Amino acid sequence: MTNRRRTTLTALGGLALAVTLVGCSGGSAPVEVDLGDGPATAGTVKADALDGVTLTLASWGGVFQEGQVEAASVPFAKESGATMLDDGPTEYAKVKAQVESKQVTWDIVDSDIIWADMQCGEDGLLMDLDTSIVDVSNVPENLVGECYVPAMQYGYVIMYNADKYETAPSGWADFFDLEKFPGKRGIAGFEDIGPGVYEGALLADGVKADELYPLDMDRVYSKLDDVRDSFIYWKTGAESQQMIESGEADMALVWSGRGYAAVENGANYKPVWNEALVVADALSVPKNAKNPDAAFAYINYYLGAKQQATLSELTSYSPVHSDAKPELTDLGKDYLTSSPEIAEQMVPTDAGWWAKNYDTELNRWLDWMQG
Repeated sequence: MTNRRRTTLTALGGLALAVTLVGCSGGSAPVEVDLGDGPATAGTVKADALDGVTLTLASWGGVFQEGQVEAASVPFAKESGATMLDDGPTEYAKVKAQVESKQVTWDIVDSDIIWADMQCGEDGLLMDLDTSIVDVSNVPENLVGECYVPAMQYGYVIMYNADKYETAPSGWADFFDLEKFPGKRGIAGFEDIGPGVYEGALLADGVKADELYPLDMDRVYSKLDDVRDSFIYWKTGAESQQMIESGEADMALVWSGRGYAAVENGANYKPVWNEALVVADALSVPKNAKNPDAAFAYINYYLGAKQQATLSELTSYSPVHSDAKPELTDLGKDYLTSSPEIAEQMVPTDAGWWAKNYDTELNRWLDWMQG
């Protein structure tokens, strides 16, 4: 995964990785497991059901992976009897090599949700989601795919300089209105593509949120051309945060965690939650994993309300279990995208559409960026 939707959000200090062994092979020999009878319940696992099983979680490192280990891997190991290892950062070429060689050492993979959607089905690299083991009844339906569940969710949100604009912008129409709101607009400018300013351009142009897809990309680029000279580009989450903290961008489209971190550091910027975009990472199990039932049992545990609340407290990402109630600071609550008052203003995105159109639209974006 590139930097498109990856950020560790805030520096929360050094959480000890109690079950970490980065770079290890993981992937134990197949072990017969008994996960119990009856329907799965997210956040639970049968006591000692996975004695003798070793599982490796591959993720992105930093605060986020530390949070995953603390919130899910450590208690899962204690309750299930499994040995939990973690590795990373996630590299898609490594997933492909492992699957094709049938030497899978990454049992659970945290990835970009668009990549995950591209890997579902007979020709993909990921196993179909086993809903007899994974309970998704309390997870947003639009974030669950044929072969993945969301690892967390967050927002792609416009942040504006409250010192510059006496009247607050109210959505995408104002982001594109240089007369009413003059100034520089910070957007992502790396060699990757996905939900973001493209949906924003259509929303600004009057397309209704529930009629966005399939995206009319000709219309998108016509709108982008109108304001091209106002754009400045960030290539990493850290750069987007710096654009806010320095005041270089009068408005910036950023990952919500980066906006939160900038404000926490003293930037007088505010988020525009109206028409902000819902985005997420994905958790999945590669094909040819040695103990897929055990891997899905981990994902089921990870999705529990308690685990998701803890993950949110440790990382500032928002939980994906509807009953998760993280204990956050007042500022943290202002950026909790799962809270009803924020969630009802946000616009869902379609990972499936982006997965089908990724290559074509990436080429078009790169051509446009080059002028």
